[in-house]
Amino acid sequence: MLEHPLTQFVVQAIVIVVLARLIGLLARRLGQPMVIAEILAGILLGPSVLGILFPTFQSHLFSAASQPLLKVMSEVGLIFFMFLIGLELDPKLLHGRGRTSVIISHSSIIVPFALGGLLATFLYPRLSQPDPDAPGYVRFSSFALFMGVAMSITAFPVLARILSERRLMRTRIGAITIACAAVDDVTAWCVLAFVVSIVRASGFAAAALTTGYALCYIGFMVFLVRPFLAQLGARTSSKEVLNQNLVAVTFVLLLLSSMATELIGIHALFGAFLFGAIMPREGGYAPALAEKLEDFVVVFMLPLFFAFSGLRTQINLLNSADTWIYCGLITLAACLGKFGGSSLAAKWTGLSWRDSTAIGILMNTRGLMELIVLNIGLDLGVLSPALFTMMVLMALITTFMTTPLLHFFYPDQRLAMELSESSTQLPGKVFRLLLCVAHDRTGPAMAVLASALTGKDSTKSRVTALRLIPPPERTSTYLAEEAKESGRMPKADTKEGNALIPLLERSEELGLKVSPLTFVSNAPAADICQVAATKQSDLILLGWHKPLINQSRLGGVVYDVMAEAQADVGVLIDRGLTSIKRVLLPYNGTFHDQCAFKLARRLNAQLGAQITILHVVPPDRDKDGPQRGAQAQFNSVFNDPTQGESVKMKVVEHLEPAQAALAEAANNYDLIVIGSGPEWGLEQRQFGLKSEDLIQKATTSLLIMRGFERDVPMPTKPAPLPDPAPQPQRV
Repeated sequence: MLEHPLTQFVVQAIVIVVLARLIGLLARRLGQPMVIAEILAGILLGPSVLGILFPTFQSHLFSAASQPLLKVMSEVGLIFFMFLIGLELDPKLLHGRGRTSVIISHSSIIVPFALGGLLATFLYPRLSQPDPDAPGYVRFSSFALFMGVAMSITAFPVLARILSERRLMRTRIGAITIACAAVDDVTAWCVLAFVVSIVRASGFAAAALTTGYALCYIGFMVFLVRPFLAQLGARTSSKEVLNQNLVAVTFVLLLLSSMATELIGIHALFGAFLFGAIMPREGGYAPALAEKLEDFVVVFMLPLFFAFSGLRTQINLLNSADTWIYCGLITLAACLGKFGGSSLAAKWTGLSWRDSTAIGILMNTRGLMELIVLNIGLDLGVLSPALFTMMVLMALITTFMTTPLLHFFYPDQRLAMELSESSTQLPGKVFRLLLCVAHDRTGPAMAVLASALTGKDSTKSRVTALRLIPPPERTSTYLAEEAKESGRMPKADTKEGNALIPLLERSEELGLKVSPLTFVSNAPAADICQVAATKQSDLILLGWHKPLINQSRLGGVVYDVMAEAQADVGVLIDRGLTSIKRVLLPYNGTFHDQCAFKLARRLNAQLGAQITILHVVPPDRDKDGPQRGAQAQFNSVFNDPTQGESVKMKVVEHLEPAQAALAEAANNYDLIVIGSGPEWGLEQRQFGLKSEDLIQKATTSLLIMRGFERDVPMPTKPAPLPDPAPQPQRV
């Protein structure tokens, strides 16, 4: 099967993509970016792991004859990927942050570049070929320059993904860091192009000529090609009219730009990067093009490059204590240069030590961009296979350490608190409601319930609509969001905007003032609880959707919020809720029933809703006693015991309280408010196979309440209704 070149390539691609995705699942659980999984997958498939464990299989799967095709495909993927990197470098990122970002980014290049050159004096006689007469001779100037560039790289796409996943993208630190990374990338790639021209040139005159050609080409692209692209982009304002002819023209120009820089002598990747950087951002052309291209490039083409890099990474070459010491020195110099240069420069610009440290940690991220530079160095013969392996390990370590260090300096609780912006204290008793919107279809019903709970006086209530979105897999997602934030694309196109729009529209119709809040979340339950604590919410209202795996309707995120939230929690199951006039309150006296009772009382007070209290007693028991006891308890809560038709109580006999509630719910109620608990078949559990009949079979909207007592520990046993004086036993 592996004898035919095409079949062999297909098998290689399948193995590479599947392994990268499988390791990616583990990396996600560890909070690591996908690039970590892809680098590891490449190393595992290379001679360092697979070649040792299964040498025959590895030699057949990645035979020497198949590697040229794999290399060409990976280089084509890199051309399109560098084009995407150029697309993501929007000059508007520097708006209002030019001085700070330039100082930090240039410091993060100069300091590690200098350390790399200093380290080169130590490594050159040990890991390179200093003898001019020996084969594979490398000039010290080329070696030192390449070491400096390799130490100076920051991975813009990996950094953007980490910022998005850590919810720092819309914070001050995230804005400064992404701007610094943008400047860093442009500067570093220009320096790399200059270094490559020197390495390839035979002398100083040839290097100067190559540099002159490169400057002329940059001028040609900026002053002639860019206006043409602007006219081309003006013909489209949305991705629906981004037709195939337009995409074909763009791709042809991209390949021509890459070919031109390769012929000049500064590598094809620089041409792809430059072409992406000059693409117009107006009209949504760049984001739409990036969205069309990114999935194929990132999911299929890039793993081929990582696999090819893994085939060139030979950890067995580090076979002595000295080589591992060299590897440690390289990693230490890389961290000191990037982290030290960035953090000290950030502190010098006026940032706090915490923020400066966070910027230093983020700028130390290398990932994919480092591997691209290293492969260029290996192809040019500047880096030996052993040094290449050491530098790959350095890139892996510096990228891996970013997330845990950032988590230490910026824990989730602090981030959620900053994003939610703690509410100001208001005079008098204010009812604070947090609406957690997971799907757009639950929004209108939430708005109806929130309006009924808050009433007409907006000064006595605060309503926040929280939308948590999963970390985006595409780096271009940030580009699209930034474009919408700056007004270049309609804001309604955002994923979170679609989810909140129905709720906000319905709230406006009802005269309800709602403050929207959206951010990326890796841990929805923990973030909901943190935002509720920061907002001092009295009630957390969750939307509900059918679980995919287990049968517990109160499982998953709902279960976690109910278990951990320091506030009352309500789970709304919408069955077409448009108004609240008649409310059914099943009541057996448990702690959560009491919480449901208080909320029903609020509906009665704010909206004048008619409340029917359903008390279920076992058969063959005196009904008058429980009814008088329940009535006494209810009268002690309501100010006016004789509220006429607005509050009714109904006592029924039934062995199954949930079935009795289900039967009563058929009498044209708008909403059922009920406490969570096993007596109603609504026991909180993370997983379960027992279905809740009341949720499944009721055609009325339900609000399931979980109470939280702020001053007194939550009781574990139900609070029974007080019995009246003993009555003669019925015969």
